[in-house]
Amino acid sequence: MNLFELNTLRRIKQGDVKEFEKLFRKYYPVLCMFTRKYVNDMDSAEEIVQDLFYKLWKDRESIDVKTSLKAYLFQSVKNKALKVIDHNAVKQKHAAYVKQDLESTSVDNSDSIEVTELSEAITRTLNQLPERCREIFILSRFDGLKYHEIAEKLSISIKTVEANMGKALQLFRSSLKPFDNLAS
Repeated sequence: MNLFELNTLRRIKQGDVKEFEKLFRKYYPVLCMFTRKYVNDMDSAEEIVQDLFYKLWKDRESIDVKTSLKAYLFQSVKNKALKVIDHNAVKQKHAAYVKQDLESTSVDNSDSIEVTELSEAITRTLNQLPERCREIFILSRFDGLKYHEIAEKLSISIKTVEANMGKALQLFRSSLKPFDNLAS
């Protein structure tokens, strides 16, 4: 890391907002363009880069940059973009599973419509969850991981997993209430 980057990082770690804003203005556009190459969507790319800068500021005192600040920023958004791609693959896998399940189930036409509506409601609800909450829910319900396994995999506490699952289940209960009659 060069002297300029060391000074920039030191000032940001000390809480210098102006230095952080300079770093943001310098790298935000190029990081967005770089990230878009991975996720093929500018809105998702911007969200990833914004999240990076948010976490950089929030965790500024404990950030440990080994190479250069520029390399750190680019590697961070690349890693996050790859996680988003993996998450989208899980969503597509779930959609394909639901579609296959619907096609293999022999139900009359009105039941088929209700099941399709239920599937759409599940997908909508899943997409309404905050990213971390959605990730935890998918790991638990679709991948079958236990809470302690999720906590270990995501480097978070079990209490965080429990709290996020509680939020997810509460949202699912309220969103899927109109479909209670399908269970009987």
